[in-house]
Amino acid sequence: MQVIRGLHNLRDEHRGCVATIGNFDGVHRGHQAILEQLLERARALSLPVTVVVFEPQPREFFAGDQAPPRLTRLRDKVRRLDELGADRVLCLPFNDALRSLTAREFIERVLVQGLGVRHLVVGDDFRFGCDRRGDFELLQSVGPESGFEVEHTRTFLLDGERVSSTRVRTMLACGNFQQAASMLGRPYRLSGRVVRDRQLGRTIGVPTANLPQPPLPLALQGVYAVKVELPDGRPADGVANIGWRPTVGSVCPVLEVHLFDFEGELYDQRLTVTPCAKLRGELKFDGLEALKAEIRADQARARRFFAETASADSLPLASAPLAREAVFSDSSAGSPADPDDG
Repeated sequence: MQVIRGLHNLRDEHRGCVATIGNFDGVHRGHQAILEQLLERARALSLPVTVVVFEPQPREFFAGDQAPPRLTRLRDKVRRLDELGADRVLCLPFNDALRSLTAREFIERVLVQGLGVRHLVVGDDFRFGCDRRGDFELLQSVGPESGFEVEHTRTFLLDGERVSSTRVRTMLACGNFQQAASMLGRPYRLSGRVVRDRQLGRTIGVPTANLPQPPLPLALQGVYAVKVELPDGRPADGVANIGWRPTVGSVCPVLEVHLFDFEGELYDQRLTVTPCAKLRGELKFDGLEALKAEIRADQARARRFFAETASADSLPLASAPLAREAVFSDSSAGSPADPDDG
């Protein structure tokens, strides 16, 4: 897998590909269907698969902290796309220069001059360009003279509804991790490197591993029973707070994990955390004693949850085949290329 950051880093060897464009937030089963479609065309044409993404995501650029919560960091998104068979990811910095491109300028600079696209897969209601005049029909009309074909995407339906990043966020927000896993094709996970913090947890008898989160809206916020994959691969149960820790105050959001029956140092090591059940929302307490009492109650609730679900090793995933249809969401206003809602 090659990650290319910005048009200026494209080289002659990157020209000639089968491509798609989107945020691919969460890399859910709908995105996976698009990758399967790309791989089919790539094999037929003997060309590599290129996925074009944006950083920040367009809605984050326009809406800031009012943007939808992100499901995956760029690092995790790239790793998942690699696992699904993408050969290259072109990450375009979403800035004023990119957003000012007209639809035809975007086609010429990115698709034709930059990538030399031979086959493009996008939604048939895909809109792009600063004037939003770019659409599927424009691509179909310009494509043949520019050397590429255009095909609309296939989309997974689950229980009769389109799988989307918005639906995944909704399921996570209401604590329905089983349904979120069905749409993602895997349990929802968070990962990061453990950093040294104020070590307040140790002073109140609850040592924690702290994983800083990006200063963006959070897909999850509150206290959760969690499964943790340790650096050596061993599993551990625990309880985690995700948010701003209002009782002690945090400048940036933190994933703070207390592991049950664990001793050892985890600083500078990566952990993978799977939320399994929401215990409560994030609260501000009147002092550390009240906080300690609630933490003890959280631990008891989490231990009870794991005791009751001891026979389940992981979150269940949908196993039935899912129907597909060519359905695609509209783009956000002002975006040069924002073909899906996540």
